[in-house]
Amino acid sequence: MIIELIKEKELTIHLQTQLTELYKQLNADLTQLNLTTILSDHNTTDVVICMDGDILAGIAMMAKYKVISGHKGMIEDVVVSTDYRGKGIGRKLMEKLLEQAEKENLNDVLLFSGYHRTAAIALYKSLGFKLKDSGLYVKKYLK
Repeated sequence: MIIELIKEKELTIHLQTQLTELYKQLNADLTQLNLTTILSDHNTTDVVICMDGDILAGIAMMAKYKVISGHKGMIEDVVVSTDYRGKGIGRKLMEKLLEQAEKENLNDVLLFSGYHRTAAIALYKSLGFKLKDSGLYVKKYLK
């Protein structure tokens, strides 16, 4: 298996199709942007994939942004195919994103995880993440 940071020029229709199906395992109701849109936005999002031959086994993304309190990354949409879970792929995807954060001198890397995702939370804690004493608020805009 290969864990790699992917660039826009490396995208294929086959990869996009597999990604569409993989994300249904995370949330079948999720409205998805395509990878071309995500990667064409001035290098503001890192996308790491795990390939087993030509099969997409997992993916993770980190959106990067700058605010007055520093240069930050927000890890989003970490998903490993049910066929590949329990093999350390989630950890390897996360480690690759954290290497990128270090290379780019980010001040903080944040992530959100549902309380029910105990395996994911255990992984995040083992990688050094700590629960922040704050609340997450969201305002949805329908499109």
